[in-house]
Amino acid sequence: MKGVLLAGGRGTRLLPLTKLTNKHLLPIFDKQMVYYPLLTLCKAGIREVLILTTPQHLKDFKKLLGDGNDLKMKLSYKVQKEASGIAHALALSKSFVGKDNLALILGDNIFEEDFSAAFKSFKSGARIFLKAVKDPQRFGVATLAGKKVVEIIEKPKNPKTNLAVVGLYLYDARVFDIVKNLKPSQRGELEITDVNNWFVKAGEIDSRNVKGKWMDAGTFESLVSASDYVKKNRDKFAL
Repeated sequence: MKGVLLAGGRGTRLLPLTKLTNKHLLPIFDKQMVYYPLLTLCKAGIREVLILTTPQHLKDFKKLLGDGNDLKMKLSYKVQKEASGIAHALALSKSFVGKDNLALILGDNIFEEDFSAAFKSFKSGARIFLKAVKDPQRFGVATLAGKKVVEIIEKPKNPKTNLAVVGLYLYDARVFDIVKNLKPSQRGELEITDVNNWFVKAGEIDSRNVKGKWMDAGTFESLVSASDYVKKNRDKFAL
């Protein structure tokens, strides 16, 4: 399995902090944000990772992380020229992934859990990770029938459940054919929820509940709270 880490986007919710730098290079306590999703992948046993970022920040990521040798990983880089959605960014990783399975992680998602068992048991189709939240309207929301995923709705006004789909996904290589046939959403992006719903309709998706802390560090408030949490639990986030 290979890893794909998305560290692009415009970071508009964090202006003016992101006026001069990429959101994923902002600090979470004692490390830049990008280190935390890399740590998640590393703990789960993934050693080859592609980092997708913006043209203007590519050099900064390379300067910070290099080839990944210091992390005992092999890092590659690619540019996403336009912020055209998570699924669009995923499509750019096709040549890197090849025929392997892949783990896609968003660069502002911070987990304390070790996902090695969930990664190792994944064989084909898709796997999403869910967390009960107080504000499901902000996320893709999953509905389950028993353990079966029956529906995922992106940012519903009246969510049927409080199960947010977090920024970590497992796919087999067929995902690239699915993305190729997607149509842009109303906001002009290729949506990862549409990818996941393809697997829902095919009956080839399952889910795992996230244990422990999950943080989406994309706002001022979450930057502060994530830093505070890492400071108090630094042993869980040691590189």
